[in-house]
Amino acid sequence: MPDALADYLLFLAQGVTVVVLLVALILAVTRFATPRRPASRLRVKNVNDHYDRLRDKLAEAVLTKSELKARRQAAKAVRRIPGRPRVFVLDFTGDLRASRVGNLREEITAVLGLATPSDEVVVRLTNPGGTVNDQGLAASQLQRVRQRDIPLTVCVDTVAASGGYMMACVANRIVAAPFAIVGSIGVISALPNFNRLLDRLGVDYEQFTGGEFKRTVTMFGRNTDADRAKAGEQVAEIHELFKDFVHRQRPQVDLERVATGEYWYGSDALGLNLVDELSTSDDYLLQARERGDLFQVSYTVPLSRIRRLSQTATGQVMKGFGY
Repeated sequence: MPDALADYLLFLAQGVTVVVLLVALILAVTRFATPRRPASRLRVKNVNDHYDRLRDKLAEAVLTKSELKARRQAAKAVRRIPGRPRVFVLDFTGDLRASRVGNLREEITAVLGLATPSDEVVVRLTNPGGTVNDQGLAASQLQRVRQRDIPLTVCVDTVAASGGYMMACVANRIVAAPFAIVGSIGVISALPNFNRLLDRLGVDYEQFTGGEFKRTVTMFGRNTDADRAKAGEQVAEIHELFKDFVHRQRPQVDLERVATGEYWYGSDALGLNLVDELSTSDDYLLQARERGDLFQVSYTVPLSRIRRLSQTATGQVMKGFGY
């Protein structure tokens, strides 16, 4: 009897352990899978302080104590000058869908709540272009600054092409590095067509639309010359809208010369009035520091655990394919 009781208790303990582990596993999976709204936050960094730390670190090594003291006192006196204008520095790195436009929206909203026409907004822009509506929305966010009569400067160190230039041309002033790629005022639309492959496999593709031009060229149906003509007409219309937008922002640009879809490097872009000054963003901000206080503004949305895991997995796959 004692042996039977011992066996029963052991069996019971094992059963309870399994149940507890299953419940714990279910809770962990549920917690992991349940989407949580990540905490968003606005970060403001005093860029003047950052430059001061860099300068002081070097000064400590090369200046005498008296020279260092005099330099620090002079810097403090400048910092105490009341009414110095503020320069708000924003960073925008674009992709095909301008996925950071939500961050840009919040950053500009925050800045517009405080900035005045005596201040300045500087956007360090890196954007090779992408889809029309997404890039257009990003450009519209920058127009909010212009509409408040706040000076807007866009600095291009590497590329502002196509939709990137659509954003840049909104600025009062465009500053580009000598070898930055600028321009590409053009539109492109392309897609593969698998109709002949489907015919070979004996697969029919049926498409039903309400409206003559609801769908023109397709990936799977048979495209006609009329379909292609309509698609080309739509691309041309978008190009005209793009050209008109650039003309309204920068009437000094000769669109017949530059709206060919070509891009230029900074030094050539200056001669075509696509940009106003050749300089890196670093030098521009160092000059701006002499006339005002610099604040870097960034709005971040931390990725959820699932999205982080997804991006990590995607990155590993891309590595495997050599991207």
